[in-house]
Amino acid sequence: MFTDRATIIIKSGKGGDGHVSFRREKYVPNGGPDGGDGGKGGDVIFVVDEGMNTLSDYRHRRKFAAEPGEDGGKRNCHGKNGSDLILKVPEGTIIKDAESEKVIADLSGENRRVVLLRGGRGGMGNQHFATATMQAPKYAQPGKEAIEIEVLLELKVIADVGLVGFPNVGKSTFLSRVTNAQPKIANYHFTTLQPNLGVVDFEDGGFVIADIPGLIEGASEGVGLGHEFLRHIERTKVIVHIVDAAGTEGRDPVADIHAINRELVAYNPKLLDKPWVIAANKIDVIPGGENEITEILRKEFEKDGVRVYPISAVSGQGVRELLFHVKELLAQCPKETFVYEAEFDPALHFYKDQPYTIERDSDGAYVVEGPKIEKMLGYTNIDSEKGFVFFQRFMKEQGIIDALKEQGMAEGDTVRMYGCDFEYFD
Repeated sequence: MFTDRATIIIKSGKGGDGHVSFRREKYVPNGGPDGGDGGKGGDVIFVVDEGMNTLSDYRHRRKFAAEPGEDGGKRNCHGKNGSDLILKVPEGTIIKDAESEKVIADLSGENRRVVLLRGGRGGMGNQHFATATMQAPKYAQPGKEAIEIEVLLELKVIADVGLVGFPNVGKSTFLSRVTNAQPKIANYHFTTLQPNLGVVDFEDGGFVIADIPGLIEGASEGVGLGHEFLRHIERTKVIVHIVDAAGTEGRDPVADIHAINRELVAYNPKLLDKPWVIAANKIDVIPGGENEITEILRKEFEKDGVRVYPISAVSGQGVRELLFHVKELLAQCPKETFVYEAEFDPALHFYKDQPYTIERDSDGAYVVEGPKIEKMLGYTNIDSEKGFVFFQRFMKEQGIIDALKEQGMAEGDTVRMYGCDFEYFD
């Protein structure tokens, strides 16, 4: 079964915790700290696999997690880093945040590999927190938390040309005529329930055609399998409308083209900015190969620069001329593959709701931690008066002082941040 959409939960590896330990050597009664650092958690990495063309690997399994880092050990032993998680997807896969449906990454064009979630860094052992005034720190840094998010995987077929049209107008027959593709063909609606790809070969290079399954009115609103099909048109450079010029289905080809264009615009207004051409199919059953339908099509659309080609997908009549025109249109299009820009950063989103945490230690000290605090301590010299005032102002602006007061902090209490102890004075 062709699968072009899947929702999964991915999780990076948590960083290993730093270790608290002290040297215990003969004749050294008060050995210094020797707690090792924790290992880094594994990353979640998506890579393009040339051999894949569906997302079926993600149909029956929903949760994927990288390996956490090991905790640090005594004697300065560093914890082992967690193994990365490699997830393989076909080219053209877009990864979105499942809740907002904003694009995180697009594995198309030159984008063949993306580190979507980075593993948590390992915590530092207590050996890093020894100072002249605190030679036996009983604190080690915890490893950074893992990031867990739900993502939506969408496969948007990468093809130069997209065939669109109502069911049973001959798209699959046309594709089998001009390419090496072998789509399922029969005389009933919705024979094609997945995009079929084929390559049109020319002496000086070819192009890829995708048979987009039959559209119906209301497709842009999700009627039928509308969204399942419309997403595959977004990457195509040229659109070929195929209509039944013989009227064997009892449909109005002009009304059909306008109806499909309305669905394209409703789904994505930029779709009609693409060059397009009309293939008036089934002329093999029209005496003389032309009728009033082909004339009406020319009168309706050629005034806007849209060419109409009477063809027969069965006999091949007119097909060569149509393909040469499509090739000319492609030559005027940008060569590079359309790649969606990233709109969402999982790390920023995950940590924005966790600016800091406040806990009570066993000795009654208030332990405050958070990525911003850790970063601020990393580049601020709090031993200088200017640096300490700067850090105090940061604490007030972040609302940390007020939060500590709400939890009962009083004058003279100890506030501990990553191995640094501060005495609070109002």
